[in-house]
Amino acid sequence: MAFGPAFVVRITGSCFRLPDGVFMKVEFHFDFGSPNAYLSHLVIPAIEQRTGVKFEYVPVLIGGVFKATNNASPAVTLQGIKNKPDYARIETERFLARHKIEHYQSNPFFPVNTLQIMRGAVYAGQNNFFEKYVDEVYRHMWSEPKKMDEVEVITAALTASGLDAAAIISGTRDSEVKQVLIANTSRSVEMGAFGSPTFFVDGEIYFGKDKLPEVEARIVELGA
Repeated sequence: MAFGPAFVVRITGSCFRLPDGVFMKVEFHFDFGSPNAYLSHLVIPAIEQRTGVKFEYVPVLIGGVFKATNNASPAVTLQGIKNKPDYARIETERFLARHKIEHYQSNPFFPVNTLQIMRGAVYAGQNNFFEKYVDEVYRHMWSEPKKMDEVEVITAALTASGLDAAAIISGTRDSEVKQVLIANTSRSVEMGAFGSPTFFVDGEIYFGKDKLPEVEARIVELGA
């Protein structure tokens, strides 16, 4: 997991140099509200280990992406459709089994408004505790699920994780933090995103956790 070094307007990416001198940029545009982004987060470390390429995590606001693309959450789009929600559950169970994932539960409060915790991700990136923050917020969303759109719940969860909840909550109100999240979201849409998880390998878009094998194959191809 990597987080770009500049945060004035947007997250600036990191390019990774492979042994033969090839530079490659792989981005993971994520929102804590997507269970499929969480499951991707659990699988990404193995891909990084196999390929030697780190994914740059780019916080985006899924609500903003949906609004800009006239898209909607599966919680909305699957309503009233026969069989498809059942298949989605089967597909998730297969993914969990394939990757031996045990720490996952549906969040009973889904959909959760992720504005505050996504701003928190930007703040964490600016203050050098991004990886712990992402791991812990994902845990509180999809492993030990909570209603992570209420300040009291967020504060208790972050405190339990050993994070400075007061500083993070304060940081989410910072104008620069807000603008970075807005800029990230706008850039994501401009690059072709319409939901999360979305991946970019040197600018080529891949959507959904089921595309991770293709993401890995492309990384290997470009590095060959």
